[in-house]
This record gives sequence, C-alpha cells and structure tokens, in this order.
Amino acid sequence: MDSPTATALTPASSLPSFDDDAWEDLLNYIEEKRVIPIVGPELLRVETETGSRLLYEWLAEKLAARLGVAPATLPSPYTLNDVVCQFLASRGRREEAYTRLRSILRETNFATPPALRQLAQITDFNLFVTTTFDPLLEQAINAERFAGAASAEVISYAPNRVADLATERENFQRPVVYHLLGRLSASPTYVISDEDTLEFICALQSEHLAPEKLFHELEHNHLLLIGGNFSNWLARFFLRMAKRRRLSDPRDVGEVLADDTSSRDERLVSFLQQVSARTRMFDGAEKFVAELHRRWMRRRGQDSVTMPAFAVQRFLPPTREMPENAVFISYAREDLPAVQKLKAGLDAAGITTWFDMDRLESGDDYDRKIRQNIGRCAFFLAVISATTQRRLEAYFRREWSYAVDRSRNIAEGAVFVLPVCIDATTEADAIVPEKFKAVHFTRLPGGDVTPDFARRLNELFTNR
Repeated sequence: MDSPTATALTPASSLPSFDDDAWEDLLNYIEEKRVIPIVGPELLRVETETGSRLLYEWLAEKLAARLGVAPATLPSPYTLNDVVCQFLASRGRREEAYTRLRSILRETNFATPPALRQLAQITDFNLFVTTTFDPLLEQAINAERFAGAASAEVISYAPNRVADLATERENFQRPVVYHLLGRLSASPTYVISDEDTLEFICALQSEHLAPEKLFHELEHNHLLLIGGNFSNWLARFFLRMAKRRRLSDPRDVGEVLADDTSSRDERLVSFLQQVSARTRMFDGAEKFVAELHRRWMRRRGQDSVTMPAFAVQRFLPPTREMPENAVFISYAREDLPAVQKLKAGLDAAGITTWFDMDRLESGDDYDRKIRQNIGRCAFFLAVISATTQRRLEAYFRREWSYAVDRSRNIAEGAVFVLPVCIDATTEADAIVPEKFKAVHFTRLPGGDVTPDFARRLNELFTNR
C-alpha cells in the first residue's frame, strides 16, 4: 500500500520491513474493506506425527507412498508436482493422484493453522481468495466467526466449471472463500502439478472462462498475496492477471507480496522496482500475518489472539426490503438500541436479519408488507422485555399474531418462532401468545449475541 513514508523495494539482501506509517495505511484500507487477502500454501503449517510441517510438504510424502513412487527417484526436497510427474512417467493414470490425495486429507483431522485463524479474526475481510485446494481456510473462518458452524460461503473455480461471485462484495451477507485454483475433489479439477497450474492460468485468461465479478474485485482493490510461493515469472504473470493492465500503468491500488521467497529473488525484486511502484514486499508469510493481526487488534484495544469475532460488531441498518432467508426481528420501539446490538451480533455470525427501522405503525400498505415478510422469513425472532410487558396494545403484538398464524401451517416440532428475552423478564410472567411459551426462551441481556445462540441459529439454517 503506497505511502510517502512506506518502505520502497530494495535489493533482497537489505529489504527492510514496513514502517509504522505503511502499516497504518494498510490498516486504514482494511477498515474500509478495500483489501483482499490471497492465501497460499506457506500459511498451512500443521502438526503432524513428525512435528510441525507445511501441509503440502507432508502431502507430497503421503501421496508418494500411496502411488508407489520411490522417494529415491525424486529430487530433495520433493513437491507434489515432482510426485505426480514421476507417477505419470511410470505410466500411472493422472486421475489416481487426485482421488488418492482426497483420501489422504479425508483421513486427517489437523488443527487449524494459527496464521489462518488470525486472518479469520480480522473481520474487515469478507472475501478471501485461496490458491490452495484444502478446506483449512474455511474451517478457520467458521471456527472464529461462527462458533464452528459451516457458514462461510465457499466457491471453487475449475476450467470446466466456471463459478463466480454471486454479487458484488459490498452486498455480501457472509464471508466468501474463493478457491481460485480448484478445491479438493476426487476429480482432476484442482491444481497439484505445474501442468495443472498452466491450464488454470490459461483458462483464467480466457474471455469466456474468467470469473468476471471476482476479477473486478481483484482489479479495484488492494491485494495481500500471502504465502503464495510463486516462482519468478508466475508471480509476475499472476499480478498482471489480477490487475488486468500493464503493471507500470498508473493505478490507485497496490499489492503486498508476503512470503518466504519473493524478497530473496533479486530478478523479481528488480523487475517490480522498475515497473510496479505500487507493489511492496514483506519477508515471511506467517510473520506478516502475525504482525498484521497484532496491529489490527491493538487498534480495537484488544490483545487476545483468540478473541471471538462476536466481540467485534458493527451495526449496519437493515435494507429497505427484506432479503431472502432472513430472520425477522419483532420488537418494541423502545428496545431499538438492544435490537441494533442484536442485529450487529447476528451479522457478525453471518446470519441475515431484517426489522423495520422506522416503526411506521399505520397504513394498509405497511401492514401488508409486514405480513408478507413474516410469511416468507426463515425464522421469527420475538424480542421480549419489560417494555413489551408494559405495552398491552402495540403493533409488535400484531406481528406476533401473524407469526402464530403462520406457525399453524408448520409441522409440529419444527422451529419457527424464537423468543429472545433481553432483560430479567421471566418466561412464566411474559405476556406473549401461548405458542411462544411452548418454545424455550433464549436470554441475551441487552441484545448481546452469544456464540451458543449464533451456533444454534446456524444449525437451524443448515437443517432447514
């Protein structure tokens, strides 16, 4: 990220780190949601039976054993590409490598790498691009933001199955993980060899095979290429592909290459010095993530590296029209501050909510709109409080009546109404419909969403 005081690229032997001003610039862009992390295999450090290893190095050893490739025939150290090439040279079937690799990963249960969890905790990131095929990044996001529920949206590209973002990034309802080079499968639809990389890069350059919405985001946002481990020319080509213009052309956005190899490649450093003034380098992928996470947390007055994302919440007003699959929140107008906090907490957990912000309690058109929204919402969340106890006549009671009407058409035992109490009001004393009393009340004092409640809602959505 460019700054008058940011460190310029220098020969690899004396490449310094960012100064404080450069870090501040980057954090400002992140807070404005103008930065997209692109994650590579150098962040995939896992604990194996032989100690801490990079996942791809460990997989290469396991795949060689499964395919009967003798390590003595491979260079040292060897990669997945080396294993696949040797296997094919021995007349092996290419498809076998992918299904064996899938089996190896399905048989493991690695803890999520700390660097991925740190990235996931930076809740200003809502689009993650990964060049790896494993599920560890989405697992990290689900663990840190959704209490383990599988709520992150996962999209995977393949030349024979082009998948793009569903909408512009500013309209995302939950974080998205985009597998740019394919996702683990029994089919050869992801990258494990240099030939695969070549095919994917060529396809991504094709006018008819490129994910247009994704490339628009990459072109117009700052990029953090973290742990990509690209070779010299592949790094150049990848940057050019993402930016869709000559790297020497003037542009308002920049990139950071943070990995263990780029800053030591003097030819690459020299090239970027000459043609790409908006590109910066940082030596060490995991070190970069740790420092970024530390500074982002410090800005918020938080030091814990294990802080759940529920603690970082920002209220965004509901849209004018209710989105599909939203939770309808019914409340008394006096409880609006708690409802705003409730919405912020559920937004942070990736749960789409809607309520009427203005509380225009009159008019047939308004009533028709509310009734229609209750008729098509995913769940009905009734906020119960001392205020609702006092107000024996109010529009929210009509909303409760509409919810009861709909629940009569819902199977016995299926959950639709979710009573939430935001203060000390007891279930026994609550002045609510009998249908509500048949359901367990959830206590969220002041509207603070708990991980258990977010997990329960995510499970309800999953099981619908």
